[in-house]
Amino acid sequence: MLNKIMKNIVRSLPLIGLIIMFSVMPAFAEETETNAKAIEALTTNLNIVWTSVAAFLVFFMQAGFAMVEVGFTRAKNAVNIIMKNLMDFAVGTLVFFFIGFGLMFGKSNGIFGTTNFMLGGDVLGSAEHWNWAFLIFQTVFAGTSATIVSGAMAERTKFKAYLCYSVFICAFIYPIFGSWAWGGLLDGGGWLENLKTPFVDFAGSTVVHSIGGWLALAGAIVLGPRLGKYSPDGKSKAIPGHNITLAALGVFILWFGWFGFNPGSTTVGNGEIGRVAVTTNLAAAAGAVSAMIIAWILFKKPDASMTLNGALAGLVAITAGCYTVTPMGSIWIGAIGGILVVFSVIFIDQVLKVDDPVGAVSVHGVCGAWGTLACGLFNAEKVLGTGEVSGGLLYGGGMNQLITQLIGVGAAFIWAFSIGLILFNVIKVTMGIRVSPEEELRGLDIMEHGMEAYDGFQIFSNS
Repeated sequence: MLNKIMKNIVRSLPLIGLIIMFSVMPAFAEETETNAKAIEALTTNLNIVWTSVAAFLVFFMQAGFAMVEVGFTRAKNAVNIIMKNLMDFAVGTLVFFFIGFGLMFGKSNGIFGTTNFMLGGDVLGSAEHWNWAFLIFQTVFAGTSATIVSGAMAERTKFKAYLCYSVFICAFIYPIFGSWAWGGLLDGGGWLENLKTPFVDFAGSTVVHSIGGWLALAGAIVLGPRLGKYSPDGKSKAIPGHNITLAALGVFILWFGWFGFNPGSTTVGNGEIGRVAVTTNLAAAAGAVSAMIIAWILFKKPDASMTLNGALAGLVAITAGCYTVTPMGSIWIGAIGGILVVFSVIFIDQVLKVDDPVGAVSVHGVCGAWGTLACGLFNAEKVLGTGEVSGGLLYGGGMNQLITQLIGVGAAFIWAFSIGLILFNVIKVTMGIRVSPEEELRGLDIMEHGMEAYDGFQIFSNS
């Protein structure tokens, strides 16, 4: 009898197992689904935190730009420069929120976007959390592009004219090109990123820096050189900056902020942050060293201003390829950027006769273009494990990526320089763009703002 009972129990075990399995499956599935949602929420929040922190670092770069520009120019214009760097971000933040963000990331992504103005027009603040982080990150980038122009036009520009063109840069000029290259980061999809071989500019060597640099070139040409910059025979005369210590502090702040600029462009809180930070740092170091060496050879002294700009040149150059090149590739990109910036500063100043007090066109325009083109040479996606093939010519990728990069660089120059010339000439013939000779000689601090940066010290001349 006992044996019969045991046999029946054994025969029933599969059925009992199925009953138990089906009874616990809903609870198990519910727990698994809950865990998956928790992991997804944690990942999203981590991405939001990292992107926001990176945005805060990039915002601090405004202080770096201000210190570089103040240090490389004369004491009598320091207040004016501080005001410009403050207001281009303040004004730029507002117009980018109301207009620029929608043009750059709107779904229609044509000349005029139709969505995402004020994050879809929802001023009550019910947009997704990620969109707020993305907005602040893109806002500080727009501010960077606008503030680049300030340095090339320093010491002789009317303050109200500066405010006017800052509005147009952040509301229209920067966002339109940004939509061509980065629109797909949210709801858009620009023509450069939809080419057969997509345009590569990971963090903005061209989108941010070259756009600002070419606008700076247009502005400096329309504005003309500072009084006393060129002798009657056309020979360039140096106008030294009043405080290289401040300029050096600005460069270190910018270098620090770039760890938000480039690694932050991953917008993902994972291990790639460290790799991008390494390529960024190596390029900056290589740029500083190569610029110092070239300046030492040319001028017989290790020139500090050229070396400082060399570090910035390396940073600007690696911004496009920081995610797609190897550490050795980043060293080459930064080193060549440091060499380029020295020769570019000399060429623009002495051959083109364009007065750029801080070297903004060379650092941001020229080296931004170089860094973007360098992706077509040094991209190593397969080596890095970020893609199936490497796009760089030096890594077996052929010419396709390099051709696409040339198209993007050319489009940026044509767009920014031509629109810049139109904008600055319109301002010139309407409200006026340049201060009077008397105002320039006395200094914009007193004449435009009614104060001095170093009141009571009188450490500058009026020449």
